[in-house]
Amino acid sequence: MDKDNEDITKNTDNVDNKDSNNNNNDDDKYEALCFICHRPESKAGKMIRLPNNISVCTDCMQTTFNQINVNGMPFLMDVPNMENVQNDMKRRQTVKKKKESKDKEDTGLTLDKLPAPHKIKQHFDEHVIGQEHAKKILSVAVYNHYKRVFDKEADDGVAIEKSNVLMLGPTGCGKTYLVKTLAKMLKVPLAITDATALTEAGYIGDDVESVLSKLLAAADNDVDRAEHGIVFIDEIDKIAKKRNTNSRDVSGESVQQGLLKLLEGSLVEVPVGATSKNAMVPLYTINTSNILFICGGAFPELEKIIARRLNSTGTMGFGSELKDRFKDDPDLLSKVTVEDLREFGMIPEFLGRLPIVCPLEQLTEDMLVQVLTEPKNAILKQYQKLLRMDEVDLVFDDEALRMIAKKAAEKKIGARALRAIIEEYMLDIMYEIPKDDMIGRVTITGEYIEKKGSPLIELRGNRLLGEGSGS
Repeated sequence: MDKDNEDITKNTDNVDNKDSNNNNNDDDKYEALCFICHRPESKAGKMIRLPNNISVCTDCMQTTFNQINVNGMPFLMDVPNMENVQNDMKRRQTVKKKKESKDKEDTGLTLDKLPAPHKIKQHFDEHVIGQEHAKKILSVAVYNHYKRVFDKEADDGVAIEKSNVLMLGPTGCGKTYLVKTLAKMLKVPLAITDATALTEAGYIGDDVESVLSKLLAAADNDVDRAEHGIVFIDEIDKIAKKRNTNSRDVSGESVQQGLLKLLEGSLVEVPVGATSKNAMVPLYTINTSNILFICGGAFPELEKIIARRLNSTGTMGFGSELKDRFKDDPDLLSKVTVEDLREFGMIPEFLGRLPIVCPLEQLTEDMLVQVLTEPKNAILKQYQKLLRMDEVDLVFDDEALRMIAKKAAEKKIGARALRAIIEEYMLDIMYEIPKDDMIGRVTITGEYIEKKGSPLIELRGNRLLGEGSGS
């Protein structure tokens, strides 16, 4: 009987050892988290194991010891307040203002270096085709904004208000390109973000403060430069108030309300290097009073709202007008008012902080032809540069340019359609040209664009070939 009891105890011990080994293996599958800062071991480093399966990283342990020493507690009888520990860690991680170097003082924008509105428009003309009225509005708005930023006579009792801009225009008309050109000219940091990614605080998505986080990153975490930068919020029409919905609108009207404090000018705590605030992300307070906010959107169906307002007169009797007289009006968007935008779904508090409305027009065929050839960074100039590296000249005749512009206008997506169309026709040419070192010039004709012919290829000995390259 004693032997049987011994065998039973041995078997139970083996079972217990196996269970403990299995538990240890299961524990190894999971990463240890710090009890205080909740960072995993892969981020915080080796953990200090305490009783009751508590792990603490070395940073938090050192901070705890510092609290004990400061408060004069040589023994662990009085445990330090956890909130004090986290506040101390937060204070240690707060970003400090960078001291401006002499190089940044030389390259920064000042009142003396601020170009006049006509010079800003001249710079726009070199890069953007058309949109004369919009370029004039934007030039004056930017000039007045930075005069307000550099105003040193604030004691005279006259405070200049911010001149934030709301840009309206169909897709592909040049809204984003105008802002990029402006920021590059003024040499100020620029942050471009989509309003569709923003949500109300507490929901999955980016908070409104993430807009300033991108601006701070564009300024290399230099707060002074970031506070003189430009923020472009695209797709602003997507946060209009939703109609006929019973669900909570966390990405519509609530986002507009969250942006109010940024647009007007306030002190905002911004996480550095992240889109949301947490205990382990350094924070800095940014003053948005001197940041220029430019909001842009296509605002589809806004033309119908404008036309309905303009057609409010009677349609019968003397003095009546046709109901669809504004149906094909290309300048209909220029007649927009604040009431139209309110009916679209923008709240009045939001519109009040965007006092400058800048409508843009749809690109016509003639404007698309100019976009192909005239800007400094024109699409055709890019392809010509690519072939010039192979010592080949690329030429587009007038008929080919007109056909490309016509195809792009039919797609109704603005200048974005040009690149896709040219890429389609240049594919075979870019593939075949490097094969033959004797090719000296390629001429794209209208027949090739219509797929009724082929491009003209000239050899270096001025021999002309009628065969295309892959058509």
